[in-house]
Amino acid sequence: MTADHYAALGLAANASLADIKKAFRQKASFYHPDRNTAPDAAQRFAEVQKAYEVLSDDDARQAYDDNRRRNLLDDPLQTAQEIWQAYSARILSHPSAL
Repeated sequence: MTADHYAALGLAANASLADIKKAFRQKASFYHPDRNTAPDAAQRFAEVQKAYEVLSDDDARQAYDDNRRRNLLDDPLQTAQEIWQAYSARILSHPSAL
């Protein structure tokens, strides 16, 4: 499954650049391996960094958004299941992280 960069930052797809920056700072601070001893902190930190990398660059974000729309149209049921699974896994593992 492809990473959902918006979910990694806890944002909606229409988030502004200011929202993206704010969410990145909060999530990066929370998941930084020097501050968070959870076993998946380093992985989550890397996901947050990658999400910010893509979503803060206009061209990369446009390509990412276009790909997301295309995937939703290709197989909406599978995409909905993947989104739900990722969302529920995050809630069950870290309810305060949302």
